[in-house]
Amino acid sequence: MLIWFVVLYLLISIGIGLFAATRVHSAKDFAVAGRHLPLPVVTATVFATWFGAEAVFGVSATFVKDGLRGVVADPFGSSMCLIIAGVFFSRKLYKLNILTLGDYFRMRYNRTVEVLTTLCIVASYLGWVSAQIKALGLVFNVVTNDGISQTAGMILGAAIVLTYTTFGGMLSVAILDFVQMGVIMGGMLFIAWIISGPAGGIETVIQHASSAGKLDFFPPPDPWQWLTFLGAWITMMLGSIPQQDVFQRITSAKSQKIALWGSFLGASIYFCFTFVPMFIAYSATLIDPDLFKGLLETDSQLVLPTLVLQHTPVFAQAIFFGAVLSAIMSCSSATLLAPSVAFSENIVRGLFPHMGDHEFLRVMRASIVVFAGIVLGFALYSNASIFKMVENAYKITLAGAFVPLFFGAFWKRATTQGALAAILGGLSSWILVEVLVSVSGEAAGRSDYAYALANAGQLVPPQLIGLGVSILGMVAGSLLPQWVGHPLPQQDIHEALRHRAAAETHHATEHQHHR
Repeated sequence: MLIWFVVLYLLISIGIGLFAATRVHSAKDFAVAGRHLPLPVVTATVFATWFGAEAVFGVSATFVKDGLRGVVADPFGSSMCLIIAGVFFSRKLYKLNILTLGDYFRMRYNRTVEVLTTLCIVASYLGWVSAQIKALGLVFNVVTNDGISQTAGMILGAAIVLTYTTFGGMLSVAILDFVQMGVIMGGMLFIAWIISGPAGGIETVIQHASSAGKLDFFPPPDPWQWLTFLGAWITMMLGSIPQQDVFQRITSAKSQKIALWGSFLGASIYFCFTFVPMFIAYSATLIDPDLFKGLLETDSQLVLPTLVLQHTPVFAQAIFFGAVLSAIMSCSSATLLAPSVAFSENIVRGLFPHMGDHEFLRVMRASIVVFAGIVLGFALYSNASIFKMVENAYKITLAGAFVPLFFGAFWKRATTQGALAAILGGLSSWILVEVLVSVSGEAAGRSDYAYALANAGQLVPPQLIGLGVSILGMVAGSLLPQWVGHPLPQQDIHEALRHRAAAETHHATEHQHHR
């Protein structure tokens, strides 16, 4: 009965996604849903940006092991990211009427900066989307009682998400997000209500977590522990802002005001609701301590599904796995679409500038298929946990894309030379420290300089070192004599960008009409 319910749910989801695809007539419809989404849909799709595999399985398992301090990146950092991104994108980028963040980097700086930042953004999605595919494999394996292996489940899950995302794009994603948000919230709250009884009630669970130190948020007064704590928080909060899926969901709104309020409401609902799977997972340790202690030591991601399968009726199991599939599919479809659109718009289109709209639509769909294959291969061969795959995904954008984006928006003196220095300096220093930390024993034997860098990377998170170098590169590169690029007019850079965006849109429309 459970298996057939899951099959029926998947067929309905695919049907909704394919129905939405019939309304996709242009690249703009595909990439940003034609910028026509109302507030409820924008709120739902912003919520679904983060509420995926890591929120259901990763965050809950990490909380059971490490408490609130362990989940500082998500939901604390990720919720702040959505609020900051909403304010920033709605006020600075919405009026530019662009498809991708790469378009902004090209307009603000030049083609080279556009390509480098787009490659950073696309690469960051490898771990994020792989985490969703890995979670789909886990769900199919658990639901079928090992009838479908996790490997086969990953392949099946990737094929399902690929089907409706390839045809419907952002419009399918948005409509499914709106439908699935209700399933997610209703299903999770229902399971929490059922589980709270055997666990002794909500108050008992919270008191037990508090006495066990799981509700302690801030680290002890040790500067190095605080650096690690802040590193995790900042990586998710700032490193996730220069992301195409966040940008697409916010700028798909039909007005600037809806873009702002949709991001704020979506982030607030996400922050509050992430504590529901944490509560359910921690309740498991009170219901059957021996069983779940063993799972925490072997595979903590199985705590939640095992609890539901062994301690709830079939009806509740169907609701839970329907909610889980809703969360994962909503998240994975958007995060599969985003890098594909960015790659098509900012890499491929730059090579073929006279490409027509329908040709470009085919390129975006082909890019989704190729990226899905790469992601599936990474998911199949990676041993990282779902939470770690997501947490590590945004180090590259923090080190390589955040500074050019924010300095370009808020510092009029930021130049192309400064952006290039920020990207290359941030990425190279982050990668160097990461490599030296991973081989710190060998580094110690090679040179005092290598040992010092490795030691610094063990005390200060490497991505924060990359962020610091990126800021220095931007400031120094912008203030020193300019050898690369030409600065935009200083009086109102974003007004100049709006005029440039309007001119580009007019030129593209005339070219399409001429064809």
